[in-house]
Amino acid sequence: MKTNKSLTKRFRVTKSGKILGRKPGGNHFNAKQSRNRQLEGKRAVSFAMTTRTKRRMLTGLI
Repeated sequence: MKTNKSLTKRFRVTKSGKILGRKPGGNHFNAKQSRNRQLEGKRAVSFAMTTRTKRRMLTGLI
């Protein structure tokens, strides 16, 4: 099965197998947010995926 290339560019897999990526909705309109809220958007968030989805989409990464 082929790897989904768009997902491999957006996600990172840790040693323990967690999938990390950016939170959606943080591209613009950040000037009005507090500094803490702006920096929270940079932090990677863990994504919950079923094993089946991982196998289908991220075969090249895992």
